[in-house]
Amino acid sequence: MNQLTIRGFDDELADRIRALARREGISLNRAVLRLLRRGAGLGDGSSGPDTVGDSLDHLIGTWTAAEGAEMGRALADLSQVDEAMWK
Repeated sequence: MNQLTIRGFDDELADRIRALARREGISLNRAVLRLLRRGAGLGDGSSGPDTVGDSLDHLIGTWTAAEGAEMGRALADLSQVDEAMWK
């Protein structure tokens, strides 16, 4: 495991690191590593087999009730299991 000292980051960046650590319930070190990996294009290191991701988070709360109902109807067939395919 390598150790690296980073100097010169401003208060705004320090606040963002602390906010990420607090929000995710992780250490400051893990928060910094997550941000470094993401910035280097290596992913954020937090995803696993049970992680859904956040790429659609910007859509949360943007649909009307009618749009949500329409999407629900469009996806209804996907919730049906074809038993013949599992035999």
